[in-house]
Parts: sequence; structure tokens; C-alpha cells
Amino acid sequence: MSYIDNILFVLLLAAGFGYFAVNVKKLVRNIKLGRDADRKDNPSERWSNMAMIALGQSKMVRRPVAGILHIIVYVGFVIINIELLEIIIDGIFGTHRLFSFMGGFYGFLIGFFEVLAFAVIVSVVIFWLRRNVVKLWRFAHGDLKGWPHNDANYILYFETVLMILFLTMNAADYYLQGVGAEHYTQAGAFPVSGFISPVFEGMATDTVILIERAAWWLHIIGILIFMNYLYFSKHLHILLAFPNTYYANLKPKGQFENLESVTNEVKLMMDPNADPFAAAPAPAEGEVPAKFGASDVQDLNWVQLMNAYTCTECGRCTASCPANLTGKKLSPRKIMMDTRDRLEEVGRNIDKNKGTFVEDGKTLLFDYITPEEIWACTTCNGCVEACPVNIDPLSIIMDLRKFLVMEQSAAPTELNGMMANIENNSAPWQYNQMDRLNWKEEA
Repeated sequence: MSYIDNILFVLLLAAGFGYFAVNVKKLVRNIKLGRDADRKDNPSERWSNMAMIALGQSKMVRRPVAGILHIIVYVGFVIINIELLEIIIDGIFGTHRLFSFMGGFYGFLIGFFEVLAFAVIVSVVIFWLRRNVVKLWRFAHGDLKGWPHNDANYILYFETVLMILFLTMNAADYYLQGVGAEHYTQAGAFPVSGFISPVFEGMATDTVILIERAAWWLHIIGILIFMNYLYFSKHLHILLAFPNTYYANLKPKGQFENLESVTNEVKLMMDPNADPFAAAPAPAEGEVPAKFGASDVQDLNWVQLMNAYTCTECGRCTASCPANLTGKKLSPRKIMMDTRDRLEEVGRNIDKNKGTFVEDGKTLLFDYITPEEIWACTTCNGCVEACPVNIDPLSIIMDLRKFLVMEQSAAPTELNGMMANIENNSAPWQYNQMDRLNWKEEA
């Protein structure tokens, strides 16, 4: 019978990690739908950013309460799952607490894991209260209605249940060690689950073994389910925060990229030796003319698409947005959520049509994000500065604006007037160049 358990365990692992690999492959494919972006410069600075921001959580602690609680959950969840290595080996080979040969160090590890597990439960409860009872503005905002709101709670429930199963498993194990049950080696320290183990007093040993085994199986199954749930939830940032901070834009926040095609046109205009009547090079056969700006997710670059998948939906960007705070429709968090939703829709389209995208009559701009939203942006970079994992909503907003202006000539009246003045008067104001210094005569 023990071999049947081992075979079932191996099949469970294969199914869990196999499905995870399928979703990772799909994730990489969707991100690669974006245009190319060169982010290979300054590797030392990029590694430093990843270490400080993704690993060190340096931007999280700018809000101390949420930051410290997040660090507890993050560190606790990562470190406790080190025990997964022992659980996996025990499950495959039918052993029990294989690493107990480490003696006192093993006891320290188990004790440390338990303290962290208890701290994670406390932190998650506080997070749940902030989100559902206190209803902080960021979490009660209209962006988080429906699935996004439920998704956040599902994650909190998952983490709580996993930690409770871990402590229950240890409590039953500790009790069985005390009564000398077969195969339950005397090993480990149980500073938290030791307070739970008296619950088993008076129970038959076989019953406690059943509880311990059930908690053990449910714990590993829960972890595999949670691992595969990541792809469908905002918790994907657990994995993507690291590459996202590494490939983040290192240029000054106020520096925007010029379109290469426009830059070349300006250079041509400034070149006295250029032939203004020379025909442009003929496009290659089958080549699609480059689009100015972006109207759909395929027009964005791959870093922007990775940004969308990395978004934690924490709302710090929207809470820092002056346009949103003054009642405008713009929400940087919604920009990222809409981009991810549209990208997922495009991915499903490709899956349905055997690897080829079939035009569906929808675009990111207009169907998900409205012009009203993107023109409300003041380009202050507050959202970029606030994001704890270096997501850049502003770059998407600017690319959507470029499309409206350069492809559809759909700039607001105020901007059209300003651009006409620059063209005619070389200045944003409606004054002739000869009259530019008249103000000094009025002094």
C-alpha cells in the first residue's frame, strides 16, 4: 500500500508542475506578443534594483504598516516552503522527516517555520480586516469590484488555510512522537503547534495518524493548487516582480522616447544635402507599415506587457494620481488591469485558433481604455514612483496618446491649438514671433 501512496504522490506532483509549466509557457508567449525593447544596458544597476526592490521590498515599506505585514507574509511564505523539499522527498520515497538527522539545527528550523507561520496568519487576518472591514479607499475603489476584489480575498484564504494545515500537521506529529507511534521520529521543535497538540489527548493513535496524514496531503495539494492559481491571479507578482524590476526603465522619469521614424524625418529636414523629393525606401514584401503609438496590446513592447502581468493591484499608483484624486476617470491601476485583461483575451483567441490571432474587432484603446482616461493624465510620474515593483503605467498611456494624435488626429482642442501655434509661431502661445518680447515694454 505504501507504494501506491508513493505512486499517487508522484502523479500528483507531475500533474501540478505539468499544468504550471503549460501556463508559464502561455505566459511567456503572451508577453512576447509585444514589440522588442532593449533593456540590456547597465546590468549592475539592474541587479541592484532587483535586489533592493523585489527581494528587499524597499518601496513597500514606504507605507510602514502594509510594508512590514507584507514582508512577514512574503518571508514567511517563502521560508516555510523550504520544508517542501523534505515533504517532496518523503512523499516520493515513503520516508518521514528525512532531514531529522540534522539534530538541533533541524529543531531550530521547524521552530522558526512555526513562528513564521503564526506571524503569517496574524498578518493575513490584519490584511483581511483592512480590505473587508476597515475598507481602505484603495481597496474599496471601483477598480476592484467583482473578480479583483474576490481574487484578493481568495489569496488571503489560501494562505491562512495552508498555514493552519502546516501547524495542524506538526501538532499531530508532535503528539505522535510523544506517544511513541511507529515511524514518528523524535525530531523538531514545536513552539506553536505544541499548544495545539493537547487537543489530541484521549484520541486513538490511529485517529491522530489519520489527521496528521490528511493535513500532510492537504498541505501539499493546497500548495500545488495555489501554485497553479498564480497564473490567474494578481499574485503572479510573486514570480514576475524579479524580472520586472530587473528590466525596468533606468532612464530619468521625465524622459520620453522619440519615435525613430519621426526622428529620421526631422534629421532629413535639417540636412541641407538631403533631397526633399526623394522617395522613401519601398517596404519589403508583406511588411506591415509601422504604427505610430499603440491601439492594442500587440503594439506595446514586451516590458509593458510584463508590467501588466506583474501588477499587484495594490492601488498605490491610483492613490498617488492627482487626476484620480480630483475626480477624473483615470486610474493607473485600471490601465494595468485592462491591459492584462485584453492580453488574456488575445491569448485565448490564439489558443482557440491554433496559434494564430484572428481579428476580433476589439482593441485595448476604446474597448478597454477610453480616450477620456488617458487625456486626464498629467504625466507627473506619481504612479511610476509609487509602484512597489517598478511598473510604468505612464508609458502605456503615452503610447495610446501617440496613436490618437499621430494616427487619428484626435488630440483635444487645447492641444491642437498649441501644436498649431508651435508650427506657426515656434511657441505654444498665439503671438507672432516679432511680438514675443513686447511684454518687456509693459514693465
